[in-house]
Amino acid sequence: MIVCGDDGLAHRLAHELRNVYGEEVTLVVPPSERNVRPPVVVRAAGTASALLDRMTAAVNRAAGNGTTGGSSGGEPGPHEGVLEAVELTEAVLAAAGAERAAALALVYDDDETNIRAALTARRLNPRLQLVLRLYNRRLGQHIGELLDQASALAAAADSTGDGSDGSDGGSGYPDSRSDASTTVLSDTDTAAPALAATAITGTSKVVQTAGLLLRAVERLPPAPGEVADPGLYTLALLSATSSDPAGADGSDSSGDQGPRLLPDEAAVAAATGRATVVLQQVSYAYSGTSMSGGRGWGVVSPFASLFSRRLRWSLAGMLGCVIALAVALSIATGDHPLRATYVTLLDLFAINDPARGDSVARQILQLLSGLVGLLLLPVLLAAVLEALGTFRSGSAVRKPPRGLSGHVVLLGLGKIGTRVLTRLRELNIPVVCVEADPEARGLATARRLRVPVVLGDVTQEGVLEAAKINRAEALLALTSADTTNLEAVLYGRSVRPDLRVVLRLYDDDFATAVYRTLRAAHPGATTRSRSVSHLAAPAFAGAMMGRQTQILGTIPVERRVLLFAAMRVSGHAQLEGRTVGEAFRAGAWRVLALDTGAGAVGADGRPSGLVWDLPATYVLRAEDRVVLAATRRGLAELLGRRRGERAGV
Repeated sequence: MIVCGDDGLAHRLAHELRNVYGEEVTLVVPPSERNVRPPVVVRAAGTASALLDRMTAAVNRAAGNGTTGGSSGGEPGPHEGVLEAVELTEAVLAAAGAERAAALALVYDDDETNIRAALTARRLNPRLQLVLRLYNRRLGQHIGELLDQASALAAAADSTGDGSDGSDGGSGYPDSRSDASTTVLSDTDTAAPALAATAITGTSKVVQTAGLLLRAVERLPPAPGEVADPGLYTLALLSATSSDPAGADGSDSSGDQGPRLLPDEAAVAAATGRATVVLQQVSYAYSGTSMSGGRGWGVVSPFASLFSRRLRWSLAGMLGCVIALAVALSIATGDHPLRATYVTLLDLFAINDPARGDSVARQILQLLSGLVGLLLLPVLLAAVLEALGTFRSGSAVRKPPRGLSGHVVLLGLGKIGTRVLTRLRELNIPVVCVEADPEARGLATARRLRVPVVLGDVTQEGVLEAAKINRAEALLALTSADTTNLEAVLYGRSVRPDLRVVLRLYDDDFATAVYRTLRAAHPGATTRSRSVSHLAAPAFAGAMMGRQTQILGTIPVERRVLLFAAMRVSGHAQLEGRTVGEAFRAGAWRVLALDTGAGAVGADGRPSGLVWDLPATYVLRAEDRVVLAATRRGLAELLGRRRGERAGV
């Protein structure tokens, strides 16, 4: 397998394929002085330099051991599974072995680079399994269809040409022609739900893709004498050592006290006093029922959005004056209230005859009406200008309201921050964003969702205060600079010690170290530190194993990851011909539902092609397609290709 990239995701993915799936991997990266983009902005300070050195070493360690499938230690040698190239050209792909590779992952941070390399790779090897990292969802869908069509046409040409005798032209993969496909993934889409969920107390962990919705929720230990609702299935037992576990307590090396993924019934019954993650729902999501992140902002704006509060009070005052003058005129002249109001409006707009021969009271009221009319003109002009300005400045960012509280402060509106913002607004969570770059890609999304934004450097004094950090519920530090995220979190904790914080950090080892320190300094507050590459790599690795399996998504369980996948039972001896109960392997995988087809529609017009309440005695057939939860190593065992396939024989 070949992995090409220019940031931490490429190294993490190569490490995942080597040490979890046991694959032979060639890693293509830019030259050593460019292969790790510094995650810090300030380089003059000693702390920033030390942080960069630490992360560079960590990422180099993450590259794993060249070509040894199961080894986990050691850095690759100069010719041991690592190829350095400034640009991913056809010659570089050929040197990496694209013509005989089983799968190719293109995970550069630039969409155009990945698309260009994918087109070249498909021409070199039409049977190649392609996995692309693209931020643009719509473009990714079209590119995937285009590349799959090119593969199908090439396969048809081979079947009628020299390869019609049934051979594969020496590729070593006789059946791979029918398995060639393109999978387009986004690390931002994979990591955003996890980052959003960890910032909100009690928020469900949701995996939604390809019309399928899976919802899991974290539940606290039941009180003595109470029985916890097990949901559909218990997906994980959380660590027993802390109510807010992470770092060493929540890693793979935590032992019996750490998290246990996919436990059996005996383990769940014996784990008293431990929080759990349970599956609540498995269903088809409706394509037309996506939640809107806006608040009443459509073609016509609400009255409160058109005019400022001061102008609204001015208009109300003018209306009160008109009513008072009409009542006074009705009393003074004995006219009907409607006629008195009409006459008052004529006086107000200076279109009535002068009251020369009328009573003194009538003359005084006419003069007062004229004065009010003079005052009304600038108020009406201000109303028109404000209304026009509101529509014209619809593209301008909003400022945080004065009385805002209980909100989430989101730092950074890049790729990750924009996806997290969208997810938070789908959950109707109030958000205030902080962004230093006035040209950031996420500002358009914030304007569309009517989310307040503070433009400024978060490290400068007063910026976080403008975002109302002292009244915030949580702080998400998602900028691309680790030192900025860390500084913002430390300052936020100094303002509010119980603030819930989530950090996006470049290296997972460093994220663990930061977590331990913050938890020790603030044991009563909730802290989460996440590495985007750590959250996204398992989904990319699973997608490289073939088209028969679709990785639906991942959820983090402390410092571990649980994957959801849809796959055909055919060809998997651990599933085919076994009952659902027999196919369940604790700590590895569990069948959650039977997918009978997303196109099935019930009598009520709703999708009904998913059977989630499968009896333990149901026998899995080869033609069945199932939805399952699996650990990284469990999925690797299910999807593990035969050694002969890896050798190309």
